[in-house]
Amino acid sequence: MSASLDERLRADLDALEAAGLGRALSLLPGRIDFTSNDYLGLARHPELIAAARAALEAHGAGARASRLLGGGSTLDEKAEAAVAGWLGAEAALLFASGYQANLGAITSLASRGDVIFSDALNHASLIDAARLTRAERRVFRHGDLEHLELLLRGAAGARRRLVVTEGVFSMDGDLAPLAELHRLCEAYDAWLLVDEAHASGVVGPQGAGAWAAARASGCGESRLAARVVTGGKALGLAGGLVVGSATLRELVSQRARTFIYSTGISPALAGALIAAVGLARGAEEERAKLRGLGERLAGRLGVATPEAAIVPIVIGENTAAMEAAARLANEGLEVRAVRPPTVPEGTARLRCVLHSHNTPEEVDRLADSLESRRVTRVVAEVAPPHRAKPLFVVGTDTEIGKTVVSALLVRAAAKRGEVTYWKAVQTGDDSDTETVRTLAEGTNAAFAEPSYHFPLPASPHEAAADAGGRVELAKLEQRLASLRAECAGGALLVELAGGLLVPYDDRLTQADWLARERPDLVLVARSGLGTLNHTLLTLEALRARRLEPRALFLVGEPHPSNRETLALRSGLRHVFELPRLDELGPESLEQWLGANDLGSLFGH
Repeated sequence: MSASLDERLRADLDALEAAGLGRALSLLPGRIDFTSNDYLGLARHPELIAAARAALEAHGAGARASRLLGGGSTLDEKAEAAVAGWLGAEAALLFASGYQANLGAITSLASRGDVIFSDALNHASLIDAARLTRAERRVFRHGDLEHLELLLRGAAGARRRLVVTEGVFSMDGDLAPLAELHRLCEAYDAWLLVDEAHASGVVGPQGAGAWAAARASGCGESRLAARVVTGGKALGLAGGLVVGSATLRELVSQRARTFIYSTGISPALAGALIAAVGLARGAEEERAKLRGLGERLAGRLGVATPEAAIVPIVIGENTAAMEAAARLANEGLEVRAVRPPTVPEGTARLRCVLHSHNTPEEVDRLADSLESRRVTRVVAEVAPPHRAKPLFVVGTDTEIGKTVVSALLVRAAAKRGEVTYWKAVQTGDDSDTETVRTLAEGTNAAFAEPSYHFPLPASPHEAAADAGGRVELAKLEQRLASLRAECAGGALLVELAGGLLVPYDDRLTQADWLARERPDLVLVARSGLGTLNHTLLTLEALRARRLEPRALFLVGEPHPSNRETLALRSGLRHVFELPRLDELGPESLEQWLGANDLGSLFGH
């Protein structure tokens, strides 16, 4: 008898718990709040409560329907006007939540044929919105303007280019470089969307957010498409608003499914939002107190002063972060541990949030607890050993030079420390492992044997079937995990077989494995005729899985036009040309390495 649905769901929950990713719906009053987003302490402000009560009595409890079907109240437009006026914009549109506002704004602004450029640390609502658009999505490294510029250069043919960022990042607490982002948008005919969730009420003139702060410093605004403000943070309430031009408001109201098909917000919330905007605009004393508390905590802990109200204490391992939060809770301090997927793997942290209602004494108490080495001891007790992040060598096709590029990378990595090479699946009589071993002569490289070696020179699934076997992805995953542990402190090079999408079995491809592992990777392609189509299609397939190569290697007779085109359209920072070497051997590889620096490919 097959397992019931609940039994299967319980197995999923058990797997989350085993990974240290279990979460609980818990509200434990009585502790000092260093975790909520009520930065200005407005959630319990008497004026907001009174405004909500008055709205209830005047307009009723519910919105009754979608606003396009006559739902909501006259307070909705007043709340929109209040927020637009606060941010110095023409108009705003009110949603039930900030999440829905982000989905509505981005799906209205972008669609198939467009390209969205998203900061790697953007909030889940921005990521999900970009996925829903069906536009091409390109992720740039957090705050890396050079990387974004390369990606923008490679998207010249898009109908519309939209750069999406948070104003203040919710887990790291840092400000986005909005003036610089805007300049790139001007240079590359792109548009900018800023999520102000953790900035509005906290930074900028009158607390009007990160964009207002950038504008006050002289930033232009010709390329600003929209801002998104949430009522659930500094305003102490709920709801979200898309802020921009009157034309944008009209478009979003016609296109955003999260607006069209959602019941409007309660009149009580709209009425309270109007009052909250007025209080937030005038909360200069509270903002000054927030800055002082941030300086106090950062000074005690020896970390950078927060640019808003969030001080992250990165611990690394999930269980260690949970243990640290539990120990603080036992001391009456409410600080939550934040773990993947909210933050990147290996960066679980305590997210310390400051509020205008916190006192200097409470901040000192938090600092005392964090300085008492209890957190340090938890990390030492629980954190696992470092695991190497693999660098995969991926190709557009077979017989294109992946093995020679792998040997180059092995030699380059060996100059920096220990390195291990692994050909996960080998097909055919030749041994790529032995070829790389020969070409890496004179280095300290180690070599792991393939997990599978099939005699037929064919795709892994066909070669396996010919040998009466099959490639099991679980076995490859287990071997990769063990190699990562064995190679701690060194580099791990993994060469794939054939092209990116060759199958392992009747269901899974090599690309599926990469999507699960999310490793660093380099792409190898031919330099000559046909490479433009094959290479750009492979890049598109990688980016559809949110995988971005660190470099492109073009192997064969140099073709300047192809290299120039791929450098422009790929947006990759590193494009190397590897000509056919007259005498392939360690000496010729060293000569090539002398003229080409691969060191940056191994940085994290």
